[in-house]
Amino acid sequence: MNQPTAYTKEYEQYLDNPEAFWQKQASLIDWYTKPKTILSKDNNDYFRWYADGELNTSYLCLDYHVDQGRGEQLALIYDSPVTGQKLSFSYRELRDQVALFAGGLRDLGVTKGDRVIIYMSMVPEAVVAMLACARIGAVHSVVFGGFAPEELAVRIDDALPKVIVTTSCGIEVSKIIPYKPLVDEAIALCKHKPSKTVVLHRPEYRANLLPEQDIDWDALISFSSPVAPVPVMGTDPLYILYTSGTTGKPKGVVRDNGGHAVAMRYSMETVYNVRAGDVYWAASDVGWVVGHSYIVYAPLLTGCTTIIYEGKPVRTPDANAFWRVCEEYGVKTLFTAPTAFRAIRKEDPDASGLTNYDLSKLERLYLAGERLDPTTYEWLLNNTGLPVVDHWWQTETAWAIASNPVGLEMMETKAGSATVPMPGYTINILDDHGDQVPNGEQGNIAIKLPLPPGTLSTIWNDHPRFYKSYLSTYPGYYLTGDEGYLDEDNYLFVMGRCDDVINVAGHRLSTGKMEEIVSSHDAIAECAVVGIEDQLKGQIPMGLVVLKDGASIETDTLTQDLKQMIRSKIGPISCYSRTLIIKRLPKTRSGKILRRILRQVIDGKPYSVPSTIDDPMIIR
Repeated sequence: MNQPTAYTKEYEQYLDNPEAFWQKQASLIDWYTKPKTILSKDNNDYFRWYADGELNTSYLCLDYHVDQGRGEQLALIYDSPVTGQKLSFSYRELRDQVALFAGGLRDLGVTKGDRVIIYMSMVPEAVVAMLACARIGAVHSVVFGGFAPEELAVRIDDALPKVIVTTSCGIEVSKIIPYKPLVDEAIALCKHKPSKTVVLHRPEYRANLLPEQDIDWDALISFSSPVAPVPVMGTDPLYILYTSGTTGKPKGVVRDNGGHAVAMRYSMETVYNVRAGDVYWAASDVGWVVGHSYIVYAPLLTGCTTIIYEGKPVRTPDANAFWRVCEEYGVKTLFTAPTAFRAIRKEDPDASGLTNYDLSKLERLYLAGERLDPTTYEWLLNNTGLPVVDHWWQTETAWAIASNPVGLEMMETKAGSATVPMPGYTINILDDHGDQVPNGEQGNIAIKLPLPPGTLSTIWNDHPRFYKSYLSTYPGYYLTGDEGYLDEDNYLFVMGRCDDVINVAGHRLSTGKMEEIVSSHDAIAECAVVGIEDQLKGQIPMGLVVLKDGASIETDTLTQDLKQMIRSKIGPISCYSRTLIIKRLPKTRSGKILRRILRQVIDGKPYSVPSTIDDPMIIR
């Protein structure tokens, strides 16, 4: 099949001259000084975009829209079912709050280039703090609220922040989690001591403030004065975001200002097809890359109304929570993780609650953060009647590597595929020797350098690690760490992390493909397939499954069902013969299943539970 003309034309423009293509996209934002140097290399001999351009991301997110006459348009909606509070902020109101808090940070000695760690719950002030840092050229590092003190301490000692900003507590459904004691313990563990901790008190819990270290948020801004945006260079860092891996020292992904702003604007039009005035909702957390890109920066850069939601897809109060938000605020585009909809499907398998809500303004559903299994895809498609866009990207890239380019043209979808590479990304599937494999054959997903604007520029204070982790395996390529294949139409299928591929008697098999088959069983809500040790075959697959509410089936019967299903799709080489029915799958707070931990537990090996683990029903 031929690719649609609009996508083909855009992608070929990128391939023909990447520098000219991204020079054109730079006009999407309002620079103080327009860049003349579009692509260059830094002192580490790595590619950088817009090195001589000057801008301010906070200005572009707020002041620009006020100057364009949209000051009274809603910028931010805060909806908190866990507290019953709802607030809204116009672009003018949000700009004024950001300018005032930026003044407070300045009064604490924070200047351009200084780091500020933000350890907050899902409240509007978290957005204010991020944009305030950007306003004065400071570099923020948002750490997911509730992380263990040891994990926070590692990030403090790596980023060396001048100030920490926190809330007195977080709220998980009906449970209050005091944050301030966690911050105090983290600081006690650190070699580096931040000069001040700014504490936003919430009514649900009031923290004890240390006289020399802590300052109340309200007290700070009562004495501060608003500040204007500070110009920064295109390659100056905007933020550090630490990847929340399950082992080892977290990597501080560095995002610059110029390339990030251009990529966010380009992605909103090309990937999501939204414009100024549209209501855009990314049901995530500001502590994750989705929250950075698509709760805060991309919607506000575009002039949309964005939503910060302090709740869950279920239990706040029920499985209709997402539909209620979409109806109440007229959401045009909803973006969340597949885990969220699997949780909804588990509690409401027939989507009976959906009919009670007017979703006439909702045009599309976007899924990312983990593999979208075909069963969940079909459930959404059949019950909502809306286009379901599976797109794939990473913390490191900040925006979609592959997607359905809806802003150019809506392409045919294929269950299990993230559709096609986005302009800016040249995807190759390589074998372990670095040779390209034919279409249809699975291998390592690698992206030809240079990566497009918006992607990581380095690892904070550790460029050798950046090179070793991403660039050294295949010279000239960025290694994604995922396996997959391109089909005959150049559609990308991401099958899972490279370490989720198992070796059964010398045959490399994808657990992602097996999970796709297992999850299609009528009794199963969600699943994980892991490779466990076997003396004869090296590894054999084992399925861990969560049943739908109300489903009842014996383990032996289910195992036989799944064995036959997998044999018919993959063949007897799969050697599937073991199933374990469990109540919950261990996941990170971002919804990723901890398969490595599962393997270690099943194989009887030592393991440690990472700070990122959470109740799987707590979906970010």
